[in-house]
Amino acid sequence: MHIPDSFIPLTQAIVYWLIALPFIIMSMKWAKNELDEMKVPVLAALAAGIFAIQAMNIPIGMGTSGHMVGATLVAIVFGSPWAGVLVLTLVLLVQGFAFGDGGITTMGANILNMGIISGFVGYYTYVALRKSTGTSIAAFGGAWLGLFISAIVCAIQIWIAGTFPLVPGLIAMGTYHLIIGFIGEGLITAIVITAIAKSRPDLLEDSFTARPDRLKKETKETHA
Repeated sequence: MHIPDSFIPLTQAIVYWLIALPFIIMSMKWAKNELDEMKVPVLAALAAGIFAIQAMNIPIGMGTSGHMVGATLVAIVFGSPWAGVLVLTLVLLVQGFAFGDGGITTMGANILNMGIISGFVGYYTYVALRKSTGTSIAAFGGAWLGLFISAIVCAIQIWIAGTFPLVPGLIAMGTYHLIIGFIGEGLITAIVITAIAKSRPDLLEDSFTARPDRLKKETKETHA
């Protein structure tokens, strides 16, 4: 899902940077308001884990890669999609600048897809499903849908750039990430969140039961 520099023209890449930048800024404000000495090590551990699992790339015929993302997992653990945006931004910065995985000019598109779209879609799907399906299924469904939607958007971006035809791109990205979402992203997220729910249910229950007030607070603080 990492889009290389050559796949998107600079003018289009700038648009994605402009879309992603406000989300990145708001995620940094979230970190300033929410992170403390107890939460920072957890955030770092999740970032390291996501960095590792993203190293397992599956080549896709259209020239990009298929892999797990992890934004939904981070968002659920911290009770906020801004956490997912922050972690994926950090991971993509290290991957792009230190390891050449994904483009530099196209990093805005990659952050938009993997951090913002995957994180927000996955987290709010989890929120919508949790009361009716339970924590495990909601976590699985959120992670799977977040990954799939971000892959579809990636294929559309490459098509707009004129790099690859739309229908073959949608089939390639959609099919690969449907499978990765089931056996990787969704399953791992469900296992981790279920383990947290059993060992430290207070972490998830507090963020879930207090979510309406918390989201209002985050919205006000991130726009301040």
